[in-house]
Amino acid sequence: MVALKHKLELSFGLDSGSSMEGSPWSERVSGVFAYESSKVDWCEENYRHSEHVVEYFNTVSNLIFFIISPLMLYLLHPYARERHLAVHLVWLMMLFVGLFSLYFHMTLSFLGQMLDELSILWVLALGYALWFPRRRFPSFIKDRRSFGRLVLVITALTTVSSFVKPTANAYVLNVFGLQLLYVLGMEMKHCTDPKALRLARRMGALWGLAIACWISDRFGCAFWQELNFCYLHGIWHILIVMTVAYGTTLIAFLDASYEIPYSLPGIQYWPCDQWEVGLPHIVLKGNTKLRKEC
Repeated sequence: MVALKHKLELSFGLDSGSSMEGSPWSERVSGVFAYESSKVDWCEENYRHSEHVVEYFNTVSNLIFFIISPLMLYLLHPYARERHLAVHLVWLMMLFVGLFSLYFHMTLSFLGQMLDELSILWVLALGYALWFPRRRFPSFIKDRRSFGRLVLVITALTTVSSFVKPTANAYVLNVFGLQLLYVLGMEMKHCTDPKALRLARRMGALWGLAIACWISDRFGCAFWQELNFCYLHGIWHILIVMTVAYGTTLIAFLDASYEIPYSLPGIQYWPCDQWEVGLPHIVLKGNTKLRKEC
């Protein structure tokens, strides 16, 4: 660990011979990058499998992001091409969520924690800006562009303030996440498509399991340590990626039904649609050449 700390100091010009040694600024910078500088420490035993990786399985489990995200980018492309290519930003940002989460669990650094949390915030903000139903906009918002700008300004301000007061990010995360779930539930009350209803139930089950794993790992660590099974946060990573895959497909289906109904959107599963097993995605069965003149 001493050698690693020395490498980090050298890479940022903070070696022991530097004139900045002992200055408040240098101490803050080195502290941000330092291993285990975050106050968050998950249940998995630290450095058990590698002297360079703090939480090995919590780190490795993030590889699921790099498998699912490219597949969802490919599967949702027909819908994104017809609706708006900005839809791809959601799953592109999910790649960064996986990258920053991997870095965080590898180091448990404060910087890793902030990057992990802020990347999740931006995924939620993008989904909020792209898919929040127009009929539910505040009265002073007239179009989606204005709504998107408002969401992005709030997100940018939260990002900056998070480095001053990190808890600010948690509040905005909860506001975005809970309201998206609430609106999705309200929209599903008007949905009659049986495949979409089944998808919603499966998404809810996955989300419930994911939250249970997160809470159990965070607050029930002593119990799981007794069972020698401290990997629930790694399972959370896998479950939450699948939840996002199901959730974005469901939201995209509802959005396409309202915004581009001429495309006759439907839901299919890759690789096996017959059994509805795998990754859900949108198929456009209508004549998309009509576009929005209809």
